Amino acid sequence: MEQESIDLRKEHQEKVKKVITEVGKVVVGQDYMINRLLIGLFTQGHILLEGVPGLAKTLTVNTLADVLHLDFQRLQFTPDLLPADLIGTMVYNQQKSDFEVKKGPIFANMILADEVNRSPAKVQSALLEAMQEKQVTIGETTFKLDRPFLVMATQNPVEQEGTYPLPEAQVDRFMMKVFVEYPQKHEELEIMRRMANMKFDAQLETILTKEDIFKIRDEINTVKISESLEKYIVELVFATRYPKEYKLDDEANYIMFGASPRASINLNLAAKAIAFFDEREFVLPEDIKEIAKDVLNHRILLNYEAEADGVRSQDIIDAVLHKVPISK
Repeated sequence: MEQESIDLRKEHQEKVKKVITEVGKVVVGQDYMINRLLIGLFTQGHILLEGVPGLAKTLTVNTLADVLHLDFQRLQFTPDLLPADLIGTMVYNQQKSDFEVKKGPIFANMILADEVNRSPAKVQSALLEAMQEKQVTIGETTFKLDRPFLVMATQNPVEQEGTYPLPEAQVDRFMMKVFVEYPQKHEELEIMRRMANMKFDAQLETILTKEDIFKIRDEINTVKISESLEKYIVELVFATRYPKEYKLDDEANYIMFGASPRASINLNLAAKAIAFFDEREFVLPEDIKEIAKDVLNHRILLNYEAEADGVRSQDIIDAVLHKVPISK
């Protein structure tokens, strides 16, 4: 039985690699983003993507949904969007002389909330309930959302006019904030060649089923993490809250609030996922360091002094990783 479990685990690890290869048939140069989206999917964590327009964020998520054979919905958030446009509403059926539920686009497996900060607080609150509770309320009835359920929200870092900043409580509910970078020269050359070819049509193969996703979640949950690394995670998070105790005196001048306990939970989960992808049954310190920026950068709130001095949350995290030793 033990050998069967090992074989199944290896089979799933190979399939995860195939997913990345399959998405690469359409999307060029975004392996990092694909990796983070898969971590979110397999650990039930939502992802906030930040990058300028044209970096294939929508294409990547859509292609990933095709390869995983999951229902996908893209929602363009606008100032006039209503909660009912997201979750659905009650409509009157004249034939039955009664009201019935018309479900909204939130009832899908993968949701892309494009420019999520362009909608007012009521819509963001409706999305928040769906993300946190995995359910929505229409009228007096509560509906469970389909599993798996993953929200990927995008923000444009350049254009801030007409936007509603996401409340800290909502931002904290995203497992990771991933910065999507411009492609390399050779990658952009390949992108141009593909997209300028109007006959380009990649044939995608479905690699994972929903059952596979649930089994992979169970396998990631069995990845071992030592007590010393658990303590290391807690020390990293505490260093963002009490920097002076960790000899981060310069950084202390810029931090308004440190990371919440969700940061510790998500660092643990994401590190296990990275170990699983690397075909290991245990977490290494490098796994935690690799994922630390994505998990922490939206959870450290900086003051105006940091903005004036050009200090970013990533700079604070670099200092924390440098100063905080691994627990014995």
